[in-house]
Amino acid sequence: MSSSSTHFPGVTLLVTHYNRSSSLERLLKTFKELNCTFDDVVVSDDGSKPEHLNVLRKLESEYNFRLITTPKNRGLANNLNKGQEAVKTPYTLYVQEDFIPKPAFATHFKNALDMMNDDKQLDIVRFYAYFSYPYLKPYKNGFSKMLYKPWYGDYTKIYYYSDHPHLRRSNFLDKFGRYVEGIKSDKTEYRMCVSFIKNNGKGLFLTDFNAMFEQKNSENEPSTVTRSNWRHQDSNFFVVWGRALYRQIKYNFDLNF
Repeated sequence: MSSSSTHFPGVTLLVTHYNRSSSLERLLKTFKELNCTFDDVVVSDDGSKPEHLNVLRKLESEYNFRLITTPKNRGLANNLNKGQEAVKTPYTLYVQEDFIPKPAFATHFKNALDMMNDDKQLDIVRFYAYFSYPYLKPYKNGFSKMLYKPWYGDYTKIYYYSDHPHLRRSNFLDKFGRYVEGIKSDKTEYRMCVSFIKNNGKGLFLTDFNAMFEQKNSENEPSTVTRSNWRHQDSNFFVVWGRALYRQIKYNFDLNF
């Protein structure tokens, strides 16, 4: 446990939640144990079952957050939109409920916030990923600048934006548009990736992307999000080449229309 409190002014912790109240409690409890506080905390719930909502009501007073609800499940995009619209501070730390902050959180987050304050061109600082962004240029404080060019060959270049934990300016929806609702979550994320690139988004990536957060799901509260396997491997050269060519054509088409 940290020996002193670390408060992050101008920041709202935004957590999206759906039927995983124990995971949410674990997340909030860990921030408390690390003595990390924010100007505001918003929990955006996506129509959870009554037993989870009852827990959320109890946690609301214990952890002093604002609970934003909806009568029925409307998907991650709607949950992100209504959660972000409730934020009143200049910055948003977005985290899904199944993540756990690590002891190094405070140091890295303070650096990220300072860099966002210093460089007004930065729109986002990413803290976690399943794999590194393919095109990085060392920046400072253990962060790298993400680079994007249409001719870059690695297809994962499109994931310039990610729904994984990140710090962003709270006018994010004004600049890049609302999350597209009514489609699968991975397609929603892809659409935001395209919008982020088309609208000249700029961002940093924590080079040691496992240093700040751990993602953990239990049998009782498994992940509620199903994503496509973006890094599917195949031993057939022609299949691999064909997929790579298709992705490049698709990305360039989506980015130009």
